[in-house]
Amino acid sequence: MTASVEYIPVTPIEYPDEDGKPMAEGDLQRKYLVYSTTVLDIYFQNRPNVYVAGNLFIYYEKGNPESVVAPDVFVVFGAEKRDRGSYKTWEENDKIPDFVLEITSKTTRSKDQGAKKGIYAFLGVREYFQYDPTGDYLNPQLQGLHLVEGNYFPVTTNTLPDGTVSLPSQVLGLELRLERGKLRFYNPAMGQTLLTHEEETVARQAAQEKAQRLAAKLRELNIDPDSL
Repeated sequence: MTASVEYIPVTPIEYPDEDGKPMAEGDLQRKYLVYSTTVLDIYFQNRPNVYVAGNLFIYYEKGNPESVVAPDVFVVFGAEKRDRGSYKTWEENDKIPDFVLEITSKTTRSKDQGAKKGIYAFLGVREYFQYDPTGDYLNPQLQGLHLVEGNYFPVTTNTLPDGTVSLPSQVLGLELRLERGKLRFYNPAMGQTLLTHEEETVARQAAQEKAQRLAAKLRELNIDPDSL
């Protein structure tokens, strides 16, 4: 007599790409999330193994979909630049984010400074920055931490003569700046603030209009601007 074996199907483990919650708590948080991911994506556009993403689930333990965290903005060096529904570390040669930025709000402050900070340190995220667009929930409004032997230590803050607050990111090779309360990424090697494509268009149009006004003024003075 042959013993019968009952086949019990194994239910595949699901790793959801979303949880149904809004991308950001409010317009300001969404604005800076989009700005940050956009300018960083542009900055690293010619480096195929630098992945920039925002508000994407990161699963860091295979078989356990509860081991998940969703940074507002993150950058991974050594990960292919391609579209993903979620980021599973075991499918990415165990590469974890090198840089994380959280756009802090009233409802996320405690998690950003507590549970998420602990997870990022555990995973080995080399730099962790936080920015509060309203200035109501973080003091100082822009903060940075760098990982040393499993523990986070503050990134040195510099205040420029015009009052701009600047925090260097060694991981990105950029500075995160607070200009009149607004977060900007700054390229110290080029001496330029990183702009979105829309901001570049606006800046270019403004420069052209200024040049046209100057040329018109010179012509009023009987000076040919083309001769200068």
